[in-house]
Amino acid sequence: MTSRERVKAVLNYENYDRMPVVSFGYWNETFEKWYNEGHITKDEWQNYNAAIPSKNGVMKKLGFELDWDYAYYPQTDLFPKFEIKVLEEMPNGQVKKQTESGVIAIEKQGIVSISAEVGHTLVDRQSWEEFYLPKLQYSDDRIDFTTLEQIKADSSRDIPIGLYCGSLMGRIRDFMGVEGLSYIYCDDEELFREMIDTLADLVYKIAERVLGTGIIFDYGHFWEDICFKNGPLVIPSVFGELVGHHYKRITKLLNSHGINIISLDCDGVIDSLIPTWIENGVNTMFPIEVGTWCASIEPWRAKYGKELRGVGGMNKTVFSRDYKAIDEEIERLKPLIDLGGYIPCPDHRIAPDAIWENVQYYCDKIRNLKV
Repeated sequence: MTSRERVKAVLNYENYDRMPVVSFGYWNETFEKWYNEGHITKDEWQNYNAAIPSKNGVMKKLGFELDWDYAYYPQTDLFPKFEIKVLEEMPNGQVKKQTESGVIAIEKQGIVSISAEVGHTLVDRQSWEEFYLPKLQYSDDRIDFTTLEQIKADSSRDIPIGLYCGSLMGRIRDFMGVEGLSYIYCDDEELFREMIDTLADLVYKIAERVLGTGIIFDYGHFWEDICFKNGPLVIPSVFGELVGHHYKRITKLLNSHGINIISLDCDGVIDSLIPTWIENGVNTMFPIEVGTWCASIEPWRAKYGKELRGVGGMNKTVFSRDYKAIDEEIERLKPLIDLGGYIPCPDHRIAPDAIWENVQYYCDKIRNLKV
């Protein structure tokens, strides 16, 4: 079987010969460390994102077969994006910048973390209509037809490829910040609905145009990231009310083109948002972050049945320890694999404390699991 066949078989509860070995990428600092240790070349490091999995030097050396987010990404939000520009250089080495989302953020050179947001361009209807709405209109320029032709020509590919279907609320959080997102529903519900409707209509039109080329994709993939370690950053009932019908419209479009695996990337404790996704056609949760809250597909499967699938849920922190810790983690995952419809995958990008040989050991163990 090919990796493509294995992924689809596992997630559709069909027979397969072995578990596919799936990754979710790496920090750049991880590549830097592995390069300095002599495990990868500079070309493999710098061209990682440009290489398809079957020709990716890092993936082949470690033993991974694919990244779950190996997908075609049309321009589903701001187009063009805001110009990134320095607004102020501070005496302490910090820099105030405008980001590509129009957010005003403070960064410190050499620090790898989420920037501190200190202001936002999107604050009301005027700023929405002046700066954002024009950047969220459909045009064919959003679609790279050359890349689509390459995908179409590779119809016998060994690796599954998804169609990225954007975000319906997470990007609004990016534009306005958590505080802005929290207030907008009360301050101007009509505007909030218009923002969501605009993003959803754009995603639908792009997906419709891409699928109309006749390319066969293996799965659809959304992104939201609107949860943290204690639960969602949005009221679940409001989320369901405002975005549920849009998910249904888009997933029905995907279904009509033979795509029945539809995944969604959302970090944090997602439990109270799962009903909206499941009821509206999103059936594969990703990356199932273990975190401090020990997220797992098991309680979700007990509640929602086999309609709910999953990719992720592997505690990547064991890569910094030893083989024994990896063996214990794989033993923890075995009963979840036995549930069916589940592919283990590191629950986020592999961090710089990961030991090269440990990651290789994990890949080898997953590849040789008995099914």
